[in-house]
Order: sequence, then C-alpha cells, then structure tokens
Amino acid sequence: MIDALERFVWGAPMLALLLGAHVYWTARTGFIQRKTGLGIRLSLAQSEGEGDVSPLGALSVMLASTIGTGNIVGVGTALCLGGPGALFWCWLTGVLGIATKYAEALIAVKYRVKTGGGRVLGGAMVVLEKRLSMPRAAKAFAVFTVLASLGVGCGVQAGAVAAVLDEGFHIAPAASGVVLCALTGLVLCGGVQSVARVCERLVPAAAALFVACCAALLWLNRAAAGDALRAVLASAFAPSAALGGLAGHSVQAAVRAGVAGGLFSNEAGMGSAPIAAAAARTDDPVRSALVCATGTFWDTVVLYPLTGLALVSAMLAHPERFLSARDGGALCAAAFAALPGGAAALAVCTALLAFFTILGWSYFGECGARYLFGPRAAGPFRALVCLTALAATLCRLSAVWQLANVCNALMALPNLLAMARLRDEISADTRHFFADRAGR
Repeated sequence: MIDALERFVWGAPMLALLLGAHVYWTARTGFIQRKTGLGIRLSLAQSEGEGDVSPLGALSVMLASTIGTGNIVGVGTALCLGGPGALFWCWLTGVLGIATKYAEALIAVKYRVKTGGGRVLGGAMVVLEKRLSMPRAAKAFAVFTVLASLGVGCGVQAGAVAAVLDEGFHIAPAASGVVLCALTGLVLCGGVQSVARVCERLVPAAAALFVACCAALLWLNRAAAGDALRAVLASAFAPSAALGGLAGHSVQAAVRAGVAGGLFSNEAGMGSAPIAAAAARTDDPVRSALVCATGTFWDTVVLYPLTGLALVSAMLAHPERFLSARDGGALCAAAFAALPGGAAALAVCTALLAFFTILGWSYFGECGARYLFGPRAAGPFRALVCLTALAATLCRLSAVWQLANVCNALMALPNLLAMARLRDEISADTRHFFADRAGR
C-alpha cells in the first residue's frame, strides 16, 4: 500500500509538474540563471536588514539540506537506472531549477513575519496564509514539512550514517545513534544561529573533501575522461550500450532517471530552501532569492555532474570492477575503492553530509512546528528530532520513511500554487530590482 502510494505521488505527473514549473519560471524571469554570478557575489557580501543569520549562513543551511547522500549514492542510482545519459538530463534539470528556486525564495522572503522572541518565520505556509488567505493550504504545507523533516530529512539520513559507519569502520549502529543524537541536540539547542554557524563552517569543508576525491578519481582515470563526457552526451539522445556491469539503457530511461535525480537533488519547487532563505538578513527579497538560487547551481549544476563524470570515467577505465555493482551504493564503493583510503573517505563524506542534511531539514521542520503550534513548539520538536535520529539507527521503519517521502513530494503542491498566484509580483519585483541596479 505504502509502496503504491509512494510510486503514485512521485510518478510521472509530479515529475512533469516540477519540470514544467522549471521551464515556466525560466521563461517568466527572463532566464534568471544568467544572474548566478551576481548571486554568488551577494552570498559572500555583508547585508543589512532584518533577519536571523547572514546570507552565507542561510545558504549554508540550504546546501546542508540538499548536499547529502543524494549527491553520492543518488548519482550512482541515476547511472544504474538511466545510464550515462541520465547525468545530462540531471544537469539540465538543475540549470532550469535555478529559476524555480529563485521565484519561491523571493515570495518567502517578501512575506516573512516576526514571531515571539523576535525570530523571523517565512516560507510557503506564511505566504499562503498572510498574502493569499489560504490557511488550510498553509497548514497542509506546514504539516508536510514537519513529517518530511522527521522522515526523509532525519530518519533516512540517520540510518545512512549508521550504515556507512558500520560498513566502513565497524562502528555499532547503537553507538552511532547515541553520538548522532547527542551531536544533533547540541547543535539544535542553539537555534538557527547555531545550525547556520556549524553548516557555514563545515558543509564547505565536507563538500571540498568529496570534490577532492572526485577530482582524484578523474585524474586517476584521466585517459577515459574524454570518453566519459562523450558517453554522457551521446547516450542522452540515443540508446546507450552496456557500461561496466550495467545493462544498456533507452533514452526514455535516461531522461526519467536524470530528471528525477535532478529534482530530488536540489529540491527546487518543494518549498524547503525558501524557509532558510527567509531567515537571512536582507533589505531586499530579490537579493536573498538570488543567493538562494545559487544553492541549486552548486548542488546539481556543479557537484552532481562532477560526481557522475568521476564514476563514468572509472567504469570505462576498469569495467571489470563494476560487474557486481547493481545499485548506486555498490557502484560508488567500487569506484572509490581504487583511491588510497578512498573507501574511508567515501564513508566519512557520506556520514558528514547526511548529518548536515539532518541539521538543515531539522530547521525546516522546526519552522513548520512553530507555525502550527507557536514558538514553544521549538523545544519539543528538537527533542523529537534527536529521538528520531536515535531510533532510525536501531530500527528499519521503511514504511514510515516512505510515508515521509510522500509528504516531501506533497510539499510542492501548495508551494507551486502560491508561486502561480503571485507570478505577476515575482516578475514585477525582479524587473524593478534590476532596473534600479542599472540606474545607479
């Protein structure tokens, strides 16, 4: 029953809806992707105005929630399901998704509110209630966010941490669970400032370690790097031959796996990242929206294809190593095993990025809980996150995590509705911002 529900919700209609939104907002914003360089510069600049954290801190929380196991095992899974061509379609989905991330962040920042204690609260739930007078849709989004944060954002990631530490370093899941529970609680007790501080300092470091591993893998298999790029481009538009131990794939399989991988990786349109964008100190919603959009650039346009090319080059250079690889995790393990200390580095990167995903999604869920139950819900929710992290390392509650994945998809519906209703405002605010910059 749960399997069928998950397949239905994450089926072709949802993928088409999100991809269609990406195309629409790319056109509606006049290809805002061309302003990615400006967004990167703004993320590093000081900003004045209301907010709880710096623009870079808010971006770090967004990246923490998206750069997780999906950028490691997820890339291998896309290759297994769609072949090398899936990487091209994932990259294209990421490029288009920058516009959707920009649009949803703009309205989240524009209509954010202050709650008890002077804290900022924003996101689709606030937009739906305060601007569009749709309280039921607002509550639905908040509920979906809370459940998704506990399941996909915390439970699944905690289970991944325990699994990789058990396999890579023979650390008992119970021990991993206790440490993970304690570390999560220690960070969350300081609120969004603490989460942003940890993510701002450590997410780039963990991502840099993983990028270094991918670069080393590409260098090791540099003779096959050109062939890997050609295989990605060719199989994106024509059926691919067998690769390593994998069977060949049709163009349809490449498109589906790539689009799905891109959508899952950057979460553009889901409404999660704008919750963090709303916490940034800023004097203009468009500034924060441009910064938020760079998260999709780094996640899916840069990191995802780099990982994919590293894996494909390894598969072309040494196909015999991948004969028994039948899933994304096994494929990644076979590739990184060729590096000195590669298996340990892969385990460390996976565990760290999964932990940061817990932190990022915990903040999203906390905002949903604060919206539903008031500021006093923050403490109990943080405790629930810690208990969920501990339980997930000890129990295999697959049905619970699948249900949370359904809630993750359902977040997109009220979020996309709010964006559609405010499309004229988004376009007008964008035009005014760049007209003002041009006139200075």
